[in-house]
Amino acid sequence: MLEVNRRQAFGLIGGGAALSVTGGWQVAQAATPKDTLILLNEMGPNSLDTMLPAANDQSRMVAWNVYDRLVTHGTKPLPNGATGYDATVFKPELAESWEVLDGGRTLIFHLRQDAKFHDGSPVTAEDVKWSFERAIAAGGFPAVQMAAGSLVSPDQFTAVDPYTFKITFEKANKLALPDVAVPVPCIVNKKLVLKHVTDADPWGLEWTQRNDAGGGGFAVASWKPGDQLVLTRFDGWKSGPLPELKRVVFRQIASPGTRRALLEKGDVDLSVGLPPKDYAELAAAGKLKVTGTPVQGDLLFIDMNVQMKPFDNPKVRQAIAYAIPYAQIMDSALYQRGLPMFGADPAPQTYPPTWPTPSPFKTDLDKARALLAEAGLANGFATTLSFDLSQATTREPIAVLVQESLGKIGIKVTLEKVPGANWFANMASKKMPFVIAEFYPWLDYPEYHFFWTYHGGNNSVFNTCNYVNPKLDALIETARFASNDAEYKKTLSEMVAIVMADVPRIPLAQLFGDVAMQPNIENYVYWFHQHIDYRTIKKG
Repeated sequence: MLEVNRRQAFGLIGGGAALSVTGGWQVAQAATPKDTLILLNEMGPNSLDTMLPAANDQSRMVAWNVYDRLVTHGTKPLPNGATGYDATVFKPELAESWEVLDGGRTLIFHLRQDAKFHDGSPVTAEDVKWSFERAIAAGGFPAVQMAAGSLVSPDQFTAVDPYTFKITFEKANKLALPDVAVPVPCIVNKKLVLKHVTDADPWGLEWTQRNDAGGGGFAVASWKPGDQLVLTRFDGWKSGPLPELKRVVFRQIASPGTRRALLEKGDVDLSVGLPPKDYAELAAAGKLKVTGTPVQGDLLFIDMNVQMKPFDNPKVRQAIAYAIPYAQIMDSALYQRGLPMFGADPAPQTYPPTWPTPSPFKTDLDKARALLAEAGLANGFATTLSFDLSQATTREPIAVLVQESLGKIGIKVTLEKVPGANWFANMASKKMPFVIAEFYPWLDYPEYHFFWTYHGGNNSVFNTCNYVNPKLDALIETARFASNDAEYKKTLSEMVAIVMADVPRIPLAQLFGDVAMQPNIENYVYWFHQHIDYRTIKKG
């Protein structure tokens, strides 16, 4: 298998050292108040409610900090010196305690009786029940996320009494409790939202898109889409330790150069979403804290829409897999801020029951030309390669490298830069023939990743390869509910072998979750959703 050295594996290109070394820095003196966090990103939320069909990833950040969930996770030290969430440990949030009964077919949650929403009204089991029903009714991303944990029908949810909520399942699903701890099943103020529903909008999505209906550790003070989100601490929060921060200012700045300059000057506290080159340089300089954590289950990839010619031909897909300039992508587009997911040597005969795992493909243009000839396309063809413009700092150089390399085997590639606001809609349309994309699973199970990105039955937005394989779908379902460990691992190995042989998707890398911050920022926690948890952050 592909060997990865220790510095690569844990993103320690200055990152881990930045966490463990405290002396000798020329520290930028941040001008921000001690109780205020100012952070920057290229993209901000396009909705305050993550249930909106077109809600972007930053809306999950709002859901995490402004709304509560029933349960959360504990934390643990990571190999790079950072603190990360612990997928194996569940802790109370809105629910003080819970019971798993009937072999996992019944979950009962006992709610805190002193919890309140931001408007001061009490949180009850009826709010929880309505919120779960709402997440399913929203359709699209929220509904598929709920379905991963077998949360699929309003009939499963019962408000037993004002502070007891019950979920029932036809059969146990090991993803059920983990799925309750992700951003989607957040608890919404039913009484407040019902004041703003209409016949056309029975769940009040239009109102919550622009208004706070939560009860989490922070409340929305103001929001100017495309510019700035300001959150203030909710002093009445009971679902965890009261945050030390009183105010969070999330600023949206398109220019990565400006974001880096503001951070280096000390005018802001933290920046996410910088280009890999910047993180590599900042980590090497050692003046700021830079952490690079391999994102659990993450895969940056190139998809070929198998329902479109010529990508319906496996030999064409294999040819392209051998024409990708992998090493150049890692060096000049990603600056080694990730783990390579290609060039397994020797090519495995069987695959481990893990995901992601390196593919057997490596750059071999002669082999690529031969496969194209076998497919009857010796003279190549023309296609369009699409990427998310909001991720242009990495996606555009990757696209250019792919365009150049495929040109050498006769494939003419036109680049399509899709605005970030339109990216999810374009993904859902399944009309892009050739796509650079990424997926990282919130739940750290290979079958969860496959459920979202390869399952032909649920038409997930992340299945941009438009792949439909009934045999694989059946294996995914077997893995989701397998209780026998040997059967589970065998099933996962078969799943990985299928997608490696069929090549609807070309793995590139498992990226690092990079964050750069001032040296006085403490208690940063890496979370599966990649967003900053403002509730734990403090300034030294």
